[in-house]
Amino acid sequence: MHTRTLNLLKHEHDFSVTSKKGERRTKQVLVLTFLTMLLEIAAGILFGSMALLADGWHMGTHVAAFMIAIIAYRYSRVHAHDQTFAFSSGKVGVLGGYTSSVVLGVVALIMLIESGQRIVHPHIIHFNEAIAVAGFGLFINLICALLLKDHHDHDHAHGHSHDHNLKAAYLHVLADALTSVLAIIALVLGKYYGWSWLDPVMGIVGALIIVQWSYSLMRETSPVLLDESIALKYKLAIKEKIESDADNRISDLHIWRVSPGHFAIIISIVSHDPQAPEYYKELLKEFRGGVNKLSHITVEVNRCAGDFCIKQN
Repeated sequence: MHTRTLNLLKHEHDFSVTSKKGERRTKQVLVLTFLTMLLEIAAGILFGSMALLADGWHMGTHVAAFMIAIIAYRYSRVHAHDQTFAFSSGKVGVLGGYTSSVVLGVVALIMLIESGQRIVHPHIIHFNEAIAVAGFGLFINLICALLLKDHHDHDHAHGHSHDHNLKAAYLHVLADALTSVLAIIALVLGKYYGWSWLDPVMGIVGALIIVQWSYSLMRETSPVLLDESIALKYKLAIKEKIESDADNRISDLHIWRVSPGHFAIIISIVSHDPQAPEYYKELLKEFRGGVNKLSHITVEVNRCAGDFCIKQN
């Protein structure tokens, strides 16, 4: 009974952002970063270089971030149709991106503290060994960046939903590459001109840039996690579309993010001549596409009779 009607009225609840290619490339980057981390830590201990040792442990925080990204990808894929979630596991990747942004911030803080300590208490730097290992680290970082950038740019160019998980991993690789470039510049100038103080100064510059990346990613992900509503201009356009038809008035309107690029809406309409909910959904068809789209629409219709309204079933 009513099977066909029920199937037609069912909503799509899978708003998860999954990418097998993104997950595979993140795993490749994880392996490369982990092996480079082991090399830098071993070289730091062998050559007595605090700079290499610190950079090795710094890469360890990025390894942790890549693991977070991989876990988020897997969890989103496995639980894509899990009824435990109100709107699928669409925010898991966003949570992974937010967590990685926090890790980026912690990395920047550690770099600031360590650089400050080295300005006050300079360390002896083994320039030749440090330059060689930093150069190798930069080479690995560039390979990792190319692996992630290709997929990141492809999604962006085709207007796909933002993969905050992939973007977080990409920013971690860029952070590593940036610290390697700044370290090489400081080490080369320190070796040939004796500017050892430049090493911690470059560390501070790199940390400040990473803080900016961290803050940017946090600003993108936190509104999704906090169910931020759609932009006011967009919201007013929806209200105008409904109320410009007949004598419709909106008594209640809730719009919130269910995943990147997807919004759910609950709208309560009062009218002297109410129509079926499908009629009002059709009025909103122009808002069901594009980057910010209404993917889940629930309409409540009330008949206005005199000074009070009687709910229409």
